[in-house]
Amino acid sequence: MTDDAPKLASDEQIAQTVFALLAQRDAAASICPSEVARTLASSDLDWRALMPAVRRVAATLATKGSLRVTRGADEVDARSPGGPVRLRRPK
Repeated sequence: MTDDAPKLASDEQIAQTVFALLAQRDAAASICPSEVARTLASSDLDWRALMPAVRRVAATLATKGSLRVTRGADEVDARSPGGPVRLRRPK
């Protein structure tokens, strides 16, 4: 899968933001990928352009076991179609 979004944030910045936002929440809480994008975006319009990169980085982190991506109670690939996902700490 290619990511044609403009390079608005590095993969490292995205990963750091994911973990920083999770650290601000209860251990069982989750975050929405859009929270990550909105935190990194320089304007209200830029966050949408960041979403493909945020999902790609989330998928990579999940593959490494450092993040869980869920849709409802099911773990899913962050890049898969089918509705909103949540980002969680690993079990």
